[in-house]
Amino acid sequence: MPVEDRFDHWRELIGRMHAPSDMTSAYATEFWAEQRLLELGPVTVWPASFRPARFRRSARMVRQSDPELYHLSLVLGGGLGVDHAGQSAMHGPQDLYVVDTSLPYDARPPDDPDCRMITGVGVDFPKVLLPLPPNRVRELLGVRLSGREGTGALLTGFLTGLDRQSNSLRPSDGPRLGTVLLDLLSAWFAQVLDAEAALPPEPRHRAMTEHIRAFIRQNLHDPELTPPTIAAAHHISLSYLHRLFQEEVRGETVAAWIRSLRLEGARRDLTNPALHATPIQTIATRWGLRPSDFSRAFRASYGLPPKDFRLQALAVRE
Repeated sequence: MPVEDRFDHWRELIGRMHAPSDMTSAYATEFWAEQRLLELGPVTVWPASFRPARFRRSARMVRQSDPELYHLSLVLGGGLGVDHAGQSAMHGPQDLYVVDTSLPYDARPPDDPDCRMITGVGVDFPKVLLPLPPNRVRELLGVRLSGREGTGALLTGFLTGLDRQSNSLRPSDGPRLGTVLLDLLSAWFAQVLDAEAALPPEPRHRAMTEHIRAFIRQNLHDPELTPPTIAAAHHISLSYLHRLFQEEVRGETVAAWIRSLRLEGARRDLTNPALHATPIQTIATRWGLRPSDFSRAFRASYGLPPKDFRLQALAVRE
């Protein structure tokens, strides 16, 4: 858009898509912003990058319009100071904070001339969908919370992964991903509040499944990654691990899913020109696969032995 129209247009869009707020910016005459909108059933996720701006939602605005939402923000770059529900804190990269649209708030950029851009991911979801008492959730409003450990780190990884993969998502993926995200949010709120026992079984189970999936992806290179070690790492029985997994991925075992992820990682490496001189056995070992089994398993999945697959893939690139 023409630079002189950008700020007013973005302010109008934000007011239409989210809870109305008064926006100001020292960069209004040279504004730049980019935002993606992902509608995942009742949950809205919006990765955004923008020049520093201030968002103020007054008591009058709350009286005029209240969508009854919780808003979660994950800060990835820059920072935002938030005054809300009696709390005041500055939130930097990898921090999370929560606001309630039924209460006034003031979110402002830091007093730092080097902060020229703010990036992050916002999440809006109906308050009634969070299976925790509002009086407990209020304890977290405006508080600086970490996205670097525990379920907070899993939530951070899920949100940034959604942004990276958004172009490949199908409309039918939305409701399922919204359910998973709500379960992660519920588990994260409960963990921070030390209230896991208050969660219904289904969100607890689905959040545990996401923990297990993330653990597997992080440890794919370890040849000792097996269902028993995964169960032990999460302090659950092997039978419970299989039950959790099969509820989520019907017809596929934990071991089969690990193998498919490893083979896919090896396939990517075989098509990478920068690794054209790396021995195929080295690639297999790097992904926790036994070289003696690799060729047969790879051919069963992709129709060609690894050597022929690599030659064909690299020839197409040339």
